[in-house]
Amino acid sequence: MNSYLLLGIIIWIYMLSVLKRAKLTAFSFIVGSVGMFFILMAVSTPYWIWFFTHAVINGVSLLSGVTHMATTYAKYGLVYINNNLNPVMMTIDYECSGIIETTAFASLLAFYPMYSRKEKVFYLILGLLWIYLSNVIRLMIVIIMVHVGGASMFYLAHTIIGRIVFYILVIALYYNVFTYSRLSRGMYKNFKERVKRA
Repeated sequence: MNSYLLLGIIIWIYMLSVLKRAKLTAFSFIVGSVGMFFILMAVSTPYWIWFFTHAVINGVSLLSGVTHMATTYAKYGLVYINNNLNPVMMTIDYECSGIIETTAFASLLAFYPMYSRKEKVFYLILGLLWIYLSNVIRLMIVIIMVHVGGASMFYLAHTIIGRIVFYILVIALYYNVFTYSRLSRGMYKNFKERVKRA
């Protein structure tokens, strides 16, 4: 851990303590979430990025192995998309791993004042799975479009359609968790009732 990061963490903790003592909940949420996001992003290199990248590529590998539309090379983070015209090699890297979206979600949830600790853990697990599956779906859309339409479809599939689908799914998660809707409250209550019955 470098000295700038350590200094930033100390300043962040001090600012949070001042805001909590002043009972400024909204500012505490903003400073806490933003600070935690930058701290998590700083400490995610290289291990968490590696973990997220390999988790995504293994999910894609599982689905593409069934469809035979692509071959994955998990060690190198590569997806070789088969098609009749010209195959495409796609790299699963930092941006494709979903770590930015996952870190943002976890940071917001950690300081969201409307949930208890148990609810935060529940929604954190739900959110991690949701973002992960959304990312795998996005990459499978890219694979299907390139497999069917050829290399010329890669830009449209990866940069536009895949991202639109991914962000619609992530926005649906944010809406249901952070608007404190009946649906999100209902999911946690249903989960608690099922655990009690089991």
